[in-house]
Amino acid sequence: MSTPNGFPQHSRVCLTRSMEGGAVQDLQAKKAGKAAKKEAGGEGAPPKIGTPISETLKLLPEELKANMKIKSITPRPPRKPRLERAASLDEKSWRRWRRFRTSQESLTDPNETSSSNGSLREASPSPPTRGRASPCNPCCQQDSLPSSPDALEASPVGKSRGGASDLGKRASEISSAFGGLLRGKGFAGGKPRLSQIMPARPLPPMELNVASHSLRTANRIDSDCLDYRHYSQHKFGRVSSSLSDSKLQGNGTLYDNCSTDSMKSTFSVLTPIRAKDVRSRSYLEGSLLASGALMGAEELSRYFPDRNIGIFVATWNMQGQKELPVNLDDFLLPTDPDFAQDMYVIGVQEGCPDRREWEIRLQETLGPHYVLLHSAAHGVLYMSVFIRRDLIWFCSEVEYATVTTRIVSQIKTKGALGICFTFFGTSFLFITSHFTSGDSKVNERKLDYNKTIQALTLPKNVPDTNPYRSSSSDVTTRFDEVFWFGDFNFRLNKDRETVDSILNQNPSTDVSKLLVYDQLTTEMSRGSIFKGFQEADIHFRPSYKFDIGKDSYDTTSKQRTPSYTDRVVFRSRYKDDIQAVKYSSCPVIKTSDHRPVFALFRVKLRPGRDNIPLAAGQFDRDLYLIGIRRRTTRELQKRLEQKDQRSSSICSIS
Repeated sequence: MSTPNGFPQHSRVCLTRSMEGGAVQDLQAKKAGKAAKKEAGGEGAPPKIGTPISETLKLLPEELKANMKIKSITPRPPRKPRLERAASLDEKSWRRWRRFRTSQESLTDPNETSSSNGSLREASPSPPTRGRASPCNPCCQQDSLPSSPDALEASPVGKSRGGASDLGKRASEISSAFGGLLRGKGFAGGKPRLSQIMPARPLPPMELNVASHSLRTANRIDSDCLDYRHYSQHKFGRVSSSLSDSKLQGNGTLYDNCSTDSMKSTFSVLTPIRAKDVRSRSYLEGSLLASGALMGAEELSRYFPDRNIGIFVATWNMQGQKELPVNLDDFLLPTDPDFAQDMYVIGVQEGCPDRREWEIRLQETLGPHYVLLHSAAHGVLYMSVFIRRDLIWFCSEVEYATVTTRIVSQIKTKGALGICFTFFGTSFLFITSHFTSGDSKVNERKLDYNKTIQALTLPKNVPDTNPYRSSSSDVTTRFDEVFWFGDFNFRLNKDRETVDSILNQNPSTDVSKLLVYDQLTTEMSRGSIFKGFQEADIHFRPSYKFDIGKDSYDTTSKQRTPSYTDRVVFRSRYKDDIQAVKYSSCPVIKTSDHRPVFALFRVKLRPGRDNIPLAAGQFDRDLYLIGIRRRTTRELQKRLEQKDQRSSSICSIS
């Protein structure tokens, strides 16, 4: 009777071995080979004497029975005892491969929807037959036979009796089938599956891209760190192999979007630093090359992708008042721009007696995101430079100088104070001045200007970024960006009645008729003062002279004419480097006869080199702690007052 494959069906028998020792087995193998050669009629080559025992047991059951009847055998030592050990190693490798294959098929099968592990994937085929057959019953041996068609074709059991050539063919088929297993061709057996578990509620959508694009610095990557994928594969070789689903690895969905972008968001904030760079580089005065420099293009693009910094410049004549405004938010943090600036520079003329208290109030208003980079004073002229605390590492040493224009006076109320430093590769100069007062003293004010640009000895140690465009007779030509602000004391060449009539006719921001009589605008157009400087368009009312605590101009017997005495002008070495965003005054602060005037700028930055003495992150730490402590106390008091107010209000319903 034949099977559907055409093979005769033989009865499966159990083999009982009465012989012991390797010599008996070797002799049986030799006899079996000779018998097969006789039956084949000399076709094919006889099997070798050193054929493994596992292959000799693949004879037909009738031939095995005939060979098992041999009794008288002269024992001798085995010629190749290692063959039996090799069979056991094959079994171990086969089992190891099967465990690996079972764990992988649960994820590689496209039609699989059951459990994630491979324990119930499919029926495992029986391992290769060992050299020594263990006693078993027919049913046990029947279950151990392969069930797949491929296995039936590869198995010699069940074929018709043939010669030695058939045995060789069968052996080659078995070896090819076993090699196919090692290459990933699994048995197509049954696949018991578990029922699919459905969630009780729909799962929330998950975005595979986990890169944080909310950070300002996460969108810019250094040019030398663009090969994150190759870097991750080289340094973290198990990144892809640790992911369970090989299909996701194949199309690159999860690996590219999650792993690589996650590395980008990390390294864009903290760039990997090579050990050799740490050994050879000094952060006080280090690399002269642009690549890898602390002030270089990579760092500049990371913190300022558009290479523009926001600067707040303000001037205020405090009239020497001891009383400070209750709230400086409207002055330093106007509501018109949505974002705070990166740098705050405040110049004061006739400052309050307690300069430290004024700086604490500035720190309290700006909050913990800003630190005092430097402050200087010249008599009652004060200047404070605040910068965002994460940008302090890119500032050079800060230098300052002063000029006195009124030598006779013991109290230095008139003069100039300049502060300069380099930020990345752009040099800045900030000057606050208080020129000579008086309606008709225009020439004296021009003399104050000329003396300031000649006597202000800056820079001192910080090198000039472009010495070929500098002049020894003008300090403003030795810096890339210059901001000059203060009480210049230029007036309107018109009587009080005319000015009042213009202001009453145009209560809005249209003050163009007043600027026709402005002394500073006239002198700048002639080129006699502030050469090369510009001023933003004025759309605010005159900042001088008010009655203290009121919005009315001078009502005393002197009846001073309202004027634009407080100004902010700027110049740059390069065209269009400075863009004026806003130019206005702060009418809310009324503790002085002057109103504060401020301007917002967008300034273009350039990368630099580490050939300058850096500030090394220095700032006024004591001032920072006092200002933040006061800010916290103020917030707590405000909350306590709101809580008391809510608890004291009683609502009764009748």
